[in-house]
Amino acid sequence: MLDTGEICLISVDGTDCPIEEPKPFNRKWYSHKFKGPGLRYEIGVCIRTGYIVWINGPFPCGGWPDLRIFRYLLKTLLGPSECVVADKGYKGDLRVHTSLRAKDDNHKKAMSNVRARHETVNGRIKMWNCTSTAFRHDLAKHHICFHAVTAITQLEIQEGRLLFQVPEYKDPVIV
Repeated sequence: MLDTGEICLISVDGTDCPIEEPKPFNRKWYSHKFKGPGLRYEIGVCIRTGYIVWINGPFPCGGWPDLRIFRYLLKTLLGPSECVVADKGYKGDLRVHTSLRAKDDNHKKAMSNVRARHETVNGRIKMWNCTSTAFRHDLAKHHICFHAVTAITQLEIQEGRLLFQVPEYKDPVIV
């Protein structure tokens, strides 16, 4: 990563939730993560606090890869010098810092720790049946369940069920 004056404040990742197969069949729902139909949400986690600070979705998994979701809204909301840390599913955008753009091995390890903590958040969200098993209700209501689960997860983090910290993370351009 070049010293361009950018600052990464959040990590971003997509998470897929299984649903019952919509009729008629359409590949736009297909999730490669669990090889079935699903809805995808984008979640942002503050690098410094571990708090959930962004939710976007739902999107049909097959029609909306992670990078497309990022470019659809979050990218437009970033300030001129802001960027995000994400996994390789987001490669191809200069506003996204992946391990492919790490400045050195220490930075690569720090970004790996940030992404691992983010996966912990995703895992906590997936502990709820409405996000981890096929949703059998009106798809228009799925976002209500997802937002409720995310809010509960955030409250748990704030009230002491903390995520592991990533104190060694320092974006090379943040001094």
